[in-house]
Amino acid sequence: MLLRNGLTDRDREQRVARNVAAVAGVYLLLCFLAPVLLPEGTVPELSGRANSLDYASESSWGNQNHGEDAKLGHDQPARGTFAWSELNPFWGFVYAFGDLNCHQKHERSWEINGNQMPICTRDIGIFLGLVIGAALFSLRGLNRWTVRDSFLSVFPDEMLEPLYLKDRRMAAMLLLIALGLVPMGIDGFTQLLTDYESTNPVRIVTGFFSGMVIGWWFAAALCARAAFFEEDAAKVSLPANARLMMK
Repeated sequence: MLLRNGLTDRDREQRVARNVAAVAGVYLLLCFLAPVLLPEGTVPELSGRANSLDYASESSWGNQNHGEDAKLGHDQPARGTFAWSELNPFWGFVYAFGDLNCHQKHERSWEINGNQMPICTRDIGIFLGLVIGAALFSLRGLNRWTVRDSFLSVFPDEMLEPLYLKDRRMAAMLLLIALGLVPMGIDGFTQLLTDYESTNPVRIVTGFFSGMVIGWWFAAALCARAAFFEEDAAKVSLPANARLMMK
C-alpha cells in the first residue's frame, strides 16, 4: 500500500511472500525427514510416471512388473513393492504428493536411510528455488498494481529506469522467466528425446533456477492488487516517473 509521503508499507507483500516460501520450504524439509524417520528399507527403488498416482496401493500401476527395459516403470516386485497409503497419514501425504507430481525414478533420486526420497533431485532444486524466489520478493518486492511491475520491483528503481523510459517491462520480465525456465527445459527435453542422460547435480541446478523464477513470479502475482490503490492507477509510484494508463 502506497502512503501519502511516498514511502511504502510492505507488510502485506512480506506476509504473502513468506507464506509462499514457508509452504515450499516445509514440504522440502519433510522430503528429507520422511526417509530418515521411516524404518530403514520402507521405500524401495521406485520408477513411476509424473502426474499420476502410481504407488497408492499394492495393486497400483507402479507395483506391477513392467520389465527392466521398459520406458516407463520397471520390475517393481523384484525390488520390493511400496504403497504410501499404508504409511501413517503424515508421511503418506508427503509420498502421495511426490507420487502425483514426480516420476520418482530411482536413478534420478536420492536415497536416505535405505529409503528413496519422495521427489527426484530436479524437484528438490525446484522447491529450493521456490523458497529463494519467494524470499527474494519478500525482501524487496512491492505491489505495483500489475504483475510485471510488481515482479520487477525487486530491483532498485535506478536500475529499472531505462526499461520504463523505453517501456520494456514486459519483455524484461519474460526474459528473466525464460532465463530461469529454459535451461531446465533444454536439459529435460534433450534427455527425453535423445540418448543424453543428465546428472543429478545438473538437475538440481536447472531445477533451482526454474523454481526461483516461479516462486518470484507467484509471489508477485499474489501481491499485485489494484484494490490497494483504490483502483486509481495514478497512485502507483513507478521508476522514471512513469504512470500506468487505464485503457
